[in-house]
Amino acid sequence: MKILHLLYESEGDYFGIGGVGIRAYEIYRFLKERHDITLVCKKYPGAKNGERAGLMHRFVGAESRSLTLTLLAYAFSAAQFVRKHGKDYDVIIEDFSPAIPTFLHLFTKKPIVLQIQGYTGKLYFRKYNPLYASTLYTLEFLRPRCYDRIIFVNTKTIRNFSLGSNKHVEVIPNGVPHELLNMPSTDGAYILYLGRIDMYGKGLDLLIDAYKEFYAFFPDIPLIIAGSGRDGAVCKNELMALPETVRNNITLLGWVSGETKKEVLRRALFLVFPSRHEAQSIALLEAMACGKPFVVSDIPEFVFARDFGMGTFKAGDARSLAQCMKDMVTHSERKEIGKRGREWVKGLSWDKIALEFEAFLQDVVSGVR
Repeated sequence: MKILHLLYESEGDYFGIGGVGIRAYEIYRFLKERHDITLVCKKYPGAKNGERAGLMHRFVGAESRSLTLTLLAYAFSAAQFVRKHGKDYDVIIEDFSPAIPTFLHLFTKKPIVLQIQGYTGKLYFRKYNPLYASTLYTLEFLRPRCYDRIIFVNTKTIRNFSLGSNKHVEVIPNGVPHELLNMPSTDGAYILYLGRIDMYGKGLDLLIDAYKEFYAFFPDIPLIIAGSGRDGAVCKNELMALPETVRNNITLLGWVSGETKKEVLRRALFLVFPSRHEAQSIALLEAMACGKPFVVSDIPEFVFARDFGMGTFKAGDARSLAQCMKDMVTHSERKEIGKRGREWVKGLSWDKIALEFEAFLQDVVSGVR
């Protein structure tokens, strides 16, 4: 197949890369030898068209320090790319974001697959000004209706969209690297946050506030924040407002990958995912693959964590998070919790996910879907 994938975040992106980008690279790592794959990504300073890791990258849009302007420029340019070149591909995949109004169905007759990672809904109004929030809220509701074929990463998200019965909907979850499942699980020395640096969406403001209380009880257990994103400077400012003793116990590690990422995971005592909204967190699945216990907010997307006895706190409540972190340190079955999580995630290795993804695309191209 000749596959065209509109991927709005890519490796090296100034604004960071999250689950959307990681999912694409992991899946195509297994498919690139059998298919001709082109990624159309948003432009960023220093981005150059060409092959990376066996995948053709085309960068479109405009370079800007404003994420909103960058996304709008990308939406326009990506749609024009599809209008000009879409006929050369067998199938087109678009990762959905309400902030990127491409309306691809107006520009090509080729089969299009919309891939939806998560749902934000009314939380937009807590994060942005009313006008921008209203625009995103409306587009999130309307745009998926324009697509006939949609991939979701979990069933929880589907319930938030009113799609009708005439859509071809497939659930293909996120996965984990197979090697993490075989990595020895050890009891670590620090609390770890792993993911995009997004203060509101990922709840990092809550984590920093909660750690201040946690530190008063467990000053020998540091906090490591690993990841990158547009809120990096905001995160640093939040840390500067902490007492010096607390601040010195928190490390901003930046983006980690490969062997460094494995080592960071291996040495963690447990992980914290304080998200206010989420899809299916790849970092959480990776923590489970490593046999690590974790603390999560009580949002619907994390409800499965309760089955393993993982720590769950009230979303948006820093004091509840702090108490949950303290409880996890002293939890008598912490290691057993980690083992149960690892067992659950065994069927989600990326090689298996890639085959599911490939089979769905082949059905789309053949007209079955």
